[in-house]
Amino acid sequence: MSSVARVTTITAFSETSFEDAVKVGIARSIETLRGVRGAWVKEQKVTVEGGGIVEWSVTLEVTFVLDD
Repeated sequence: MSSVARVTTITAFSETSFEDAVKVGIARSIETLRGVRGAWVKEQKVTVEGGGIVEWSVTLEVTFVLDD
């Protein structure tokens, strides 16, 4: 049996870490998309205010398998 996958780009945010931002993004992807198989972290960014990091963000390329 063969399958076809699709990739979609999402950005997720966290107030604690890059790892948490990835977890948030994957959790939301699983809620919204069927057949999520993996993700690639394409970009990481931080927001700085008052000399400290206040937000971490990641841009993910999420791969999911299309329904037959």
